[in-house]
Amino acid sequence: MKLTNATADIFVPDGTPLEAALARTTHLGIGAHQDDLEFMTVHGILTCFGQPDKSYCGVTCTDGAGSSRSGVYAAYTDDEMKAVRRVEQRTAAMVGRYGAILQLDFTSKQVKAQDNTPLVNDLYEILVATRPQTVYTHAPSDKHDTHVGVTRAAIAAIRRMPVADRPQQVYGCEIWRDLDWLPDDRKVVLDVSERANISAALSAVFDSQISGGKRYDEAVMGRRRAHATFFESHAVDSATLLSFAMDLTPVVQDDTLSLAAYTSSLIDAMKADVVRRLGE
Repeated sequence: MKLTNATADIFVPDGTPLEAALARTTHLGIGAHQDDLEFMTVHGILTCFGQPDKSYCGVTCTDGAGSSRSGVYAAYTDDEMKAVRRVEQRTAAMVGRYGAILQLDFTSKQVKAQDNTPLVNDLYEILVATRPQTVYTHAPSDKHDTHVGVTRAAIAAIRRMPVADRPQQVYGCEIWRDLDWLPDDRKVVLDVSERANISAALSAVFDSQISGGKRYDEAVMGRRRAHATFFESHAVDSATLLSFAMDLTPVVQDDTLSLAAYTSSLIDAMKADVVRRLGE
């Protein structure tokens, strides 16, 4: 596999040869930053955990240079922080028993660019090598520009594939704007109640961010618990941890459907639901 950046990092935790490790993939996560996969694609990670017929492969697109830092990391240079975050991502891959983890080493500026063709090229290469059944990436309604850049690139890469080879399911997942606002009939509800210990361990791996002043580990688990409680108002909780996603499959099934128009239609559905309840 030829990736854009010579500094890209590919790690197969169980030592399987790369081609075979990628080919066994059933669930593929595509995230912007080190820790995004663990926060938003845990459903795929847990679905594959310990399953001989399933394998999760993760892709982290950026290099980690712009991370917040304080405490023991306060004086770290960008290069030093990049090295720390790369190791943290590899560690998460071992904890979650990923089939493989690829860190593409793009800058955030490159990912956010309107023309992020080099990233699209890399993602296409990975998609061809993995042929996943399910892909998880960022929701296009996310408020982080780098996240949205990854989503645009992921959709563009999938659309390069022959229709018959495209993933059966593509989910846009929540981080910097949750998806509770989606009408219930438009939510993809992902039950991540099982192996909460693994979920917590995956989030806790990223000490550089937690010690750097962002308690993502607590926030992510809190959001999942809140979703489980507030999802259904007239029934007892059937799950203890839920994650919400946006179904992006229609966008990769119909190349004429723009990502912006599709996302806008979901916002309009939410607006219509609010107006209906007000009766005005």
